[in-house]
Amino acid sequence: MATKGTGRYGRDVLAGDWRLPRKGAVREVALSRDLVVEDADEAFCGAVVTWDRSSVTLEDRAGRRRVFDLGPAAFLLDGRPVTLVRPAPAPRGPLRSASGSVAVPGAAARTARESRIYVEGAHDAELVEKVWGHDLRVEGIAVEFLEGVDDLPSIVADFSPGPGRRLGVLVDHLVPGSKESRIAERVRGEHVLVAGHPYVDVWQAVRPGAVGIGAWPEVPRGRPWKEGVVEALGWRLETGEAWRRILGSVRTYADLEPSLLGRVEELIDFVTGPHPDEPGDPSSGRGAHP
Repeated sequence: MATKGTGRYGRDVLAGDWRLPRKGAVREVALSRDLVVEDADEAFCGAVVTWDRSSVTLEDRAGRRRVFDLGPAAFLLDGRPVTLVRPAPAPRGPLRSASGSVAVPGAAARTARESRIYVEGAHDAELVEKVWGHDLRVEGIAVEFLEGVDDLPSIVADFSPGPGRRLGVLVDHLVPGSKESRIAERVRGEHVLVAGHPYVDVWQAVRPGAVGIGAWPEVPRGRPWKEGVVEALGWRLETGEAWRRILGSVRTYADLEPSLLGRVEELIDFVTGPHPDEPGDPSSGRGAHP
């Protein structure tokens, strides 16, 4: 005598869920009002009226309503088994860029304005591009780097700022009494804005948590700062490789310190906004930030 579950014909052909197709997965269909389906037992056919996390309410032609559990292959659509699922939530609010401003999908880069933003080095420029690149392209603002601020007075003189030709400068370690602050005072003017963060290097403007560290290490005086950081963190990387790791950890403005965010926003607003003696620019979208 054959043991239970085996025999001349093998396994029970009715075992398992008969609703599941033999080949391929059951199609998922998003719930929507007035979608007409039939329960898998073919006992009730009706249009979707409402649903919640675990059930759906159907109403037939006579106005009778029944509630069914949502489950795999629990309904028939055009005679074929389907799994009804809740629709994906609609996006809330407008699409945002990495800086948090309203994004303009598909927007072509605007022809560059005469106004510019200068930053100290390549790392500063790459970080600004990563977070504010979309905004800057929409506004037509180019970002260039100085390789330090020692030559800033001559650079500003060569730029010849004026109405419609503004210059914004982002400076590292802009604190009272520093060399950077003294140079900044020499070039500030009606058409030149110098703004800065308090950090020795723009690396520190990235939140430590975004990089996966508890805090940026203290580097003794006289030790090159970047090399000291890499050594203290135990990273077996060259400083260029370390920067790529840091930059790669930045996704949005939320990964940066407020002291940098505010200064960059201030500079963008300065070079794109109207001056009292200049005509306004109705195409500027800087008011679109949350």
